[in-house]
Amino acid sequence: MSGNDARSAEELGRLVPVLFGYAAFQQLNAGSQLGLFELLDAKGPLSAERVAEELGIARRSADVLLLGTTALGLTEAVDGTYRNGPSIAAGFREGLWPVLRDIVEFQDRVSYLPAGDYTESLRTGENAGIRHFPGTTRDLYTRLSGVPGLEELFYRCMHSWSRLSNPVLVEQTDFSATRRVLDVGGGDAVNAIALARAHPSLRVTVLDRAGALEVAERNIREAGLSDRVETHAADIFTGAYPGGHDCVLFAHQLVIWSPEQNVTLLRKAYEAVEPGGRVLVFNAFSDDDGSGPLYAALDNVYFTTLPFRHSTIYRWAQVEGWLREAGFTEVGRTVSAGWTPHGVVGGVRRAP
Repeated sequence: MSGNDARSAEELGRLVPVLFGYAAFQQLNAGSQLGLFELLDAKGPLSAERVAEELGIARRSADVLLLGTTALGLTEAVDGTYRNGPSIAAGFREGLWPVLRDIVEFQDRVSYLPAGDYTESLRTGENAGIRHFPGTTRDLYTRLSGVPGLEELFYRCMHSWSRLSNPVLVEQTDFSATRRVLDVGGGDAVNAIALARAHPSLRVTVLDRAGALEVAERNIREAGLSDRVETHAADIFTGAYPGGHDCVLFAHQLVIWSPEQNVTLLRKAYEAVEPGGRVLVFNAFSDDDGSGPLYAALDNVYFTTLPFRHSTIYRWAQVEGWLREAGFTEVGRTVSAGWTPHGVVGGVRRAP
């Protein structure tokens, strides 16, 4: 084989994980559903025969599964036995495996089939994957209630995503001078509760539609934070934002809407926040040069096919531009120290 042939073979080989991306996910999904990773965490390393016995599957099935998970690095083969690979082991070590398992289930039951409509969504500019869920509305959120269990799964998964990504908001963002936060579209209050726990002097109001706040109110009570975390029912676009807050938070919100809608929300925040107060935008971001990261690039298949027709993971600079357009100054960003591309963009309403 010539040097050029060897180079071409290596370069073509990089297509394998892309060509078989559907199969790569199914190896992770099967390992999660069958309990392979919990088994290896609790009892590993184990032989393939023992894995088959413990999981209640045929030896051939265990061999196929372990070949797949091991080739992907999800498990490792050592002296004829298998153990969890570094990424899965880290999930257990950090107490995050239940969170990751929820996300895998969400990808399987919500995201996977509609992803086949990605090309159509790009061609038409519509969230074409919505057709897989019963209903006539054009957004995913109102359609989920038509499939038993999916709305609960959605909120559980959004809770898991927030737990995975919110350290950049809770731990890396300075709230020392903040008294009251208005959490716009705060859903089940996962971020409000995390903020209140981390900052004992902070009070938080969760603003969302009444249906979502039923879950939030239960979570707030169970967390024992009813004295510092409250709710306010309103439409985030047409409803009035309650006053008395020196910080307005949009957590995982601006990825849903169009640029024009996002500027509208930020202008509402500008009017609602006290002079000298600020706005914080917390979600995933893509790189300003459009080159990545891979996480954002792949997650955009979900945003393009499902939530709303304009949903996308925006670049940092785009969001910063919207804040300036809405009137905020001292605009800046906080980048996550974790493995996901989440971060916080903030701005200040100048005092008169």
